[in-house]
Amino acid sequence: MSYADLDAYSRLLRGAHEAAEAGRVPPELPRRLITASWQRSLEAGIDPDGKSAPLVYDLPHIEDVRQAHPLRPLLPLIAQTLSSLADEVLIVTDGGGRVLWREGSHAIMRRADQIGLADGHQWAEGTVGTNGIGTALEAGRPVHVYSEEHLMRVLHVWSCSAAPITDPDSGQILGCVDVSGTSRSLHPATVALVAATAKLTETQLALRMHERDERLRRRFESVRGQPGVLLSASGRVLSGDPAGSLGERIRLSGRRVILQDGSAAVLEPFADGFLLRPTPSAAPPTLALSFLGEAQPVATFGELNRPLSLRHAEILALLALHPHGLTAEQLSFHLYGDDGNPVTIRAEIHRLRAQFGEAIAAKPYRLTCPLEADFLEVRRHLSANDTGALARAYRGPLLLRSESPEIRRERDELEAQVRVCLLRHGAPDELWTYAQTCSGRDDYEVLERLAALPPTDPRSAAARSRLYP
Repeated sequence: MSYADLDAYSRLLRGAHEAAEAGRVPPELPRRLITASWQRSLEAGIDPDGKSAPLVYDLPHIEDVRQAHPLRPLLPLIAQTLSSLADEVLIVTDGGGRVLWREGSHAIMRRADQIGLADGHQWAEGTVGTNGIGTALEAGRPVHVYSEEHLMRVLHVWSCSAAPITDPDSGQILGCVDVSGTSRSLHPATVALVAATAKLTETQLALRMHERDERLRRRFESVRGQPGVLLSASGRVLSGDPAGSLGERIRLSGRRVILQDGSAAVLEPFADGFLLRPTPSAAPPTLALSFLGEAQPVATFGELNRPLSLRHAEILALLALHPHGLTAEQLSFHLYGDDGNPVTIRAEIHRLRAQFGEAIAAKPYRLTCPLEADFLEVRRHLSANDTGALARAYRGPLLLRSESPEIRRERDELEAQVRVCLLRHGAPDELWTYAQTCSGRDDYEVLERLAALPPTDPRSAAARSRLYP
C-alpha cells in the first residue's frame, strides 16, 4: 500500500471512527478484522479518549513472572530475528497481553512510555481496545494495526505488527511478539517478519519439548517392568499406550483420574512427568474428621493421622457440609464473606490435595471418598432423637476458634439443637456428659437439673459447686 493510499485510508478511518462513536453505520467500513475488533472494544466499554494502557505488574512482581515464563530462554532468538527493525520498539508479552520485555532505542521507548507501551502494562483488547498485541491474541493470528485503526486516539500516531506464540505442548497461547513504531515508519509488510519470528519461536519450543519427551521416555524404559502409562508434565501420552485408547492427552485434575472408558487410574510423579497406573481394586480410604470440642482439629485418611491448621479444617468442614461441591468463589464467601479472595482458596486447596489428593476433586471442589465426621454423626443422632449416643458424640462446639460465617452458623445451630434435645429428653447421665463440654460446663439450666439429683449423688454436689462457687 503506498503512502497516498494510506492517506485515503486514514480519511476513511476517521469517518468510521466518528460514526462508530455516534452509533451510526459509516458509509465505508474498515477491513473486517478491524470492524470486529472495534465492536468488541466498544462493547467492553473502552474509552476512545483513554490515554494509556494500565499498569498491572509492579517491578518486583514482574521479575518473578519473567523468571518463570517459558519464552524467557528464547528472547535472544526473537531479538536477533527482528534486529533489522532497530528503529522500532520490540515487545514480548504473556498470554494476557501483559508486557514482560521490550527493546528499542531510547527515543522510541520514551515515546512508548507515554502510552504505557512498557514493562508491566497490559495491552489486551479488553483493556485498551483495538491494538496489535490485543487483537492478535483475540484473533489467534498475526495482525497489523495501522494508525487510525486503533480505537484509542492517542495511538493514532502508532502502527504495530504482532503475532501470537502458541505452546506446542499445551496448545495454549504463551504470549505475543510485537513490533511497534510511528505510523509512517512501520511498513505493513512488517507483519510477515513478525509472524515468521513467532513461528521460529514455536519451532524452538517444539524442539525443546521433543528433547524433554525423549529424556523422559529413556527414563521410563528403565522401569518398564512396572505397569503404567508415561505422561508429560502437561498430560500428553508419551509411552505405554500402543493401542492409543487413551487419546493424545489426559486431563490432569488431582491424583485420581477417570479415563474415557469410565475406569479409574492414579497419577504418580515420575521425573519431569507422571505415570498413570491402574487404581488398586481396594476401596478408597475413609476420611475421618474430628472437629468438635477444644482439641486441635485432626483428619485421618487411611493410615495417615494429621493435625490440621484451622483454615484447612474449615475448608474440609465446608466440603463435608456441601457434598455436591463448592466453587472457589463459594468457598471464599463461606470462609471470609464479601472480603474473600478465590485465589487464596485455590492455593489452600492445592496444599490440602498434596496431603489428601485422591479425597478432594475439583470443578467444583468436593470430597470423593467415604467420609466420617463427628459433627455429621451428631446430626444423625439428633435426627434419631438418640440422646445417649448424642451425649457421647458431642464433645463441644464445632471448630471453636473459627470466625467463618458459615462455620459459625453451623456451630451455633448444632449447639442449640444438642442443648434443647438433651434438656427435653436427656437422662442425668447424658446431661452430666454434656456438662463436661466447654458449652455445658456453665450452662445454668443444665446445672440446675443436675443439682436437683439426690444429695448423695456426687453429680449433684458438683453441679451446686458450679452454680454457687
